[in-house]
Amino acid sequence: MMASIAGPHTTTPDRLPLEQWALILGLSVLIGPTIVAMAEQFWSKEAGVHGPIVLATGSWLLLRQRQTLLELKAPGNPLIAWGGFLLLLPVYIFGRAFDFLSLEVAALLGILLAVFYNYFGFRACKHVWFPIFYLGFLVPPPGWLIDLLTAGLKTFVSWAATHLIEWMGYPVARIGVTLYVAQFQLLVEDACSGMNSIVSLTSVSLFYIYLLHASSWRYALVLTFWILPIAILANVIRVLLLVLITYHLGNEAAQGFLHNTAGMVMFVTALLGIFGVDRLLAPIFLKKGWM
Repeated sequence: MMASIAGPHTTTPDRLPLEQWALILGLSVLIGPTIVAMAEQFWSKEAGVHGPIVLATGSWLLLRQRQTLLELKAPGNPLIAWGGFLLLLPVYIFGRAFDFLSLEVAALLGILLAVFYNYFGFRACKHVWFPIFYLGFLVPPPGWLIDLLTAGLKTFVSWAATHLIEWMGYPVARIGVTLYVAQFQLLVEDACSGMNSIVSLTSVSLFYIYLLHASSWRYALVLTFWILPIAILANVIRVLLLVLITYHLGNEAAQGFLHNTAGMVMFVTALLGIFGVDRLLAPIFLKKGWM
């Protein structure tokens, strides 16, 4: 009787199925050109400065929960997933073909969500709801929405800055969103209205709040309410500084390097304001058990 002698057991590394490689390749064809378009048309402007930060941190939020996602994995309803995919693909193609960046990015995120749902299921989507919501800040706000929202903000920022300058004793007058100080005339443009900084500050602040206070959603909500007034106050101060620079150093100084520097300084100041409010409120609401 002969006994067979088995050699050492060898295993081959796991490989992705061919259909998954096809899916990855197909998504790469969609994602690559859109990222390039966002970098050229949106991220290079003040309104989109938060884009790379959101993309990097949002992806990190998903990756840090990959083990939990694998444990919750239960493939979703293919009819819903494929229905969403087939519905959004023409929207993406339309946005790409006619250079509607907002539509293109929104449709692409929807397609990625449909693929994610199909692979991981509803429970996993529910578990990572914040990273999914947070990545929505990648969508460039359409121009008509910006125009609609900035009109009121520009008026308020102009009004508030004028009253502060008057209180400081400078000769200033205002007609609409145009400020007159001495012989200079300054127009409060969209960049100074606060809309750009509100979007950027909201995205970065929400990431900060989620990391530190996700377990206390009531306190996180209280902190979130502070984002808008802090952003508006920062832009009032920005306009105030530009008016003072114009008055003392001339129009060229205000509209040149110092104009862009003021925007950056105000964004950092507003972000520090959120951190400061958190430091003040956390001992009151959290340590005393009010939230």
